[in-house]
Amino acid sequence: MVASDRKLQYREALREAMQEEMRRDERVFLMGEEVAEYHGAYKVSQGMVEEFGPRRIVDSPISETGFAGLGVGAAMYGLRPIIEFMSWSFCLVAADQIINNAPKMLYMSGGQFGCPAVFRGNNGAGGQLGSTHSWSVESLFSHVPGLKLAVPSTPRDAKGLLKAGIRDEDPFFNLESERMLGMGARGDKDFSRYLKGGKWAPPEDDDDFVIELGVADVKKSGSDCTVVSAGRPVHFALEAAEALEKEGIDVEVVDVRTYRPLDIETIASSVRKTNYAVVVDQSWPFASVGAEVAAQIYERCFDDLDNQVIRVHNDDVPAPYNREMEQACLPNTKKIIEAVKAVTYNA
Repeated sequence: MVASDRKLQYREALREAMQEEMRRDERVFLMGEEVAEYHGAYKVSQGMVEEFGPRRIVDSPISETGFAGLGVGAAMYGLRPIIEFMSWSFCLVAADQIINNAPKMLYMSGGQFGCPAVFRGNNGAGGQLGSTHSWSVESLFSHVPGLKLAVPSTPRDAKGLLKAGIRDEDPFFNLESERMLGMGARGDKDFSRYLKGGKWAPPEDDDDFVIELGVADVKKSGSDCTVVSAGRPVHFALEAAEALEKEGIDVEVVDVRTYRPLDIETIASSVRKTNYAVVVDQSWPFASVGAEVAAQIYERCFDDLDNQVIRVHNDDVPAPYNREMEQACLPNTKKIIEAVKAVTYNA
């Protein structure tokens, strides 16, 4: 059911997803730093300890290795842990647990143990948090077979993908953005004006609402150029599409929603229609998810392309603290406009 006047922030959508799944399945629990008594560093778990109690909303010490490992072990023995990283930048100290154990567990145990654990938290630049807090880790983790990875761009997608991930039998990584946690609030910038067909809908108020993993979403249809992205840059792409429409360039925006699995068929279908492609991702360019998407476009659409695929990335440097320098490093609307004009010979 969709209530037309229902407003839900991105953080509220994440919370609603966890609450609904915890009410549905008593095996689901949340663990992380400050998720209980403090209601989450970013208030994603606001009020959850009051409803579910401290045995299911568990405050952990500042030890990513410890609580990530506990999540892997709990999942192996039949529970459904949701492990919150305050920032994905800090998950690297738990790398052995989450990329060397969790995704391989089913294979290494000969099918005896699965690992249906969810790892979620803030990914990418948060706003002058410095280089150690600003990693965009989708390229790092998408490299690993055995896991599933989502980068939701709207409150609706955030809820539907997280619920699907909690129910999934494989390790699931949900890469959120601190810069989007307040998105969707009353008075927030209304991105619906960028969309045709009203796709900027609030999440369904429905316990059974899930979004299938591995299914991309065409956030805006168009005929002249395909822009492929995920997460926060999707909104820059939509803003660029609106600006370019005034210049007679009709852009199609494809939100991949999950990099693992990747819905390359929806991307390829769009490129075969427009004949031009720009790939936008918020990670560094070398060995990135953008490079992988571009390579797969070439593999499937080489004869349909009328120009090379152009990539728009974070600059290949550690994130600066200075606000102006940080903003200059990130993908933005201006860079996407320039890329679309260049690839369509309108520069």
